[in-house]
Amino acid sequence: MGRSRHLKAGRRRRLPAGSVAFLCISPEVVMSDLSLLFLAGANTVEEQRARWERKRSRTAKELLETEHKYLEQLDLVVTFFVTILKAKGTLKPAVLETIFGPLESIYSASHVLALHLERGNLGPGLENFCQDLELYGHYIENLEQANKTLKEQLRKNKSFRRFKKLQEARPQFQGRRLEDLLPLPLQRLHQYKHFLRDLLENTNPDGPEYQKLARAVKSVSEVSHWVQDIIHERENSLQLLRIQKLLKGQKIQILTPGRWYIRKGWLLVVPSKGEVLKRRMFFLFSDIFISAKPCHPLHPLNSNKLACQALYPLHQCIVDKVFGHTQSQGGLLSLSFPNKTLLLMSSDQQDIDDWYQGLAAAVRKLKA
Repeated sequence: MGRSRHLKAGRRRRLPAGSVAFLCISPEVVMSDLSLLFLAGANTVEEQRARWERKRSRTAKELLETEHKYLEQLDLVVTFFVTILKAKGTLKPAVLETIFGPLESIYSASHVLALHLERGNLGPGLENFCQDLELYGHYIENLEQANKTLKEQLRKNKSFRRFKKLQEARPQFQGRRLEDLLPLPLQRLHQYKHFLRDLLENTNPDGPEYQKLARAVKSVSEVSHWVQDIIHERENSLQLLRIQKLLKGQKIQILTPGRWYIRKGWLLVVPSKGEVLKRRMFFLFSDIFISAKPCHPLHPLNSNKLACQALYPLHQCIVDKVFGHTQSQGGLLSLSFPNKTLLLMSSDQQDIDDWYQGLAAAVRKLKA
């Protein structure tokens, strides 16, 4: 009997078909859950900010440590070379300026930056430092000439050669030469770019230092682009000079202002009258296209050089891909000039595609 009453009391009450059951939850429970969600969100934001701050602190610490090391290396040049050479008069003032440029000013600017970083004035310190960033551009712009002048003085000036050897033998140099230390500002500029970007990424956008850091990042990026343009132009000039030396004779002036090297390589020239294919070396520049062939291997002077066969101005060129549109073996290009049509072939599909794209882009840019 007791068991029967227990079973009846434990049965759930069934609702009629079509009825809807409502779950009643007290307002206190709802408010409690919302509070938990709000606190969880707040904790997530705080955790993110804490992570930013930790990363930012690590980056700031690394920036300061590397700045100290950079200053120590610059000090070797300023103290043991620039200052003493000025006092001794071993080098003429113009020569001294050509070799070292604004290095003393760069050293002073970095010294001031280090003081700001030591005091925790990250934003103001970097913003102030960026006013001197043009010094880096001018220094790097002159770096190639500085190295040339240094080599020239070492060859001609015996007293300077002896002085340099004595200074580099000091224990502070730890085996480093002056030639190893002169490119330091170029290397440091690249480091600044990465440090400042990391600092900006881990700084609260609503914080007081964010805008100052953003301006510093912009300044460093602008100078970096300037420096990259300088390096690109220098590499291009060296490449033009190498090709000029590779071609026999001086009839064609390769090293011309405004000319850019694009690519070189071997291609097969398809003759118009069924003759054998001719293998030629081609050079593509921003304004001309050159065909050359190897000089005789037994020639006493020019065995390693190329003889120019033809020079084609690109501003009147029409480039077509005759075949090689699909993944076939190689391809054929047609280059039409007012008085000449060239058919160029390669068995390498990627090679012919690269030539086509390079030629088409150069022609398109000239005609724009």
